Amino acid sequence: MNIYDKEYTSQIIHRIHKLSPDTQPDWGKMSADQMLAHLNVAYDMSFTDTYTKPNAVAKFFLKLFVKKVVVGPKPYPKNGRTAPQFIIADARNFEEEKQKLIHYIEKVQNLGSSHFEGKESHSFGSLTSDEWNVMFGKHIEHHLTQFGV
Repeated sequence: MNIYDKEYTSQIIHRIHKLSPDTQPDWGKMSADQMLAHLNVAYDMSFTDTYTKPNAVAKFFLKLFVKKVVVGPKPYPKNGRTAPQFIIADARNFEEEKQKLIHYIEKVQNLGSSHFEGKESHSFGSLTSDEWNVMFGKHIEHHLTQFGV
């Protein structure tokens, strides 16, 4: 799993193209459009100011209790909890969310690992390029597997 590698990102994009608005998850409650929007939140947090950053106390607890789960090697469990800003309750435009996700995946790959070395995370502070790789890649793998692609 290397989000900076063109071959890997091409495989991920190919899997994304296998999704349709009617693709059903093997677990969980999200629809395909909601899942794509959910994945886009992590990229939005990395590249935009769309979401309010947590205050110092919240960031301390996120770094202490959540960071190792998010950037560590262990896969996410099925039906795990997620942060409120990642909950997508309304319907979204499937094609728009899909194209936005593909754009972000290609952007990360094109920027490369050096861009992400020491880059500030919205929730966890400065991360290594390897931690960014795990955070983005593990999240995508989890949800594409959830939807059987």
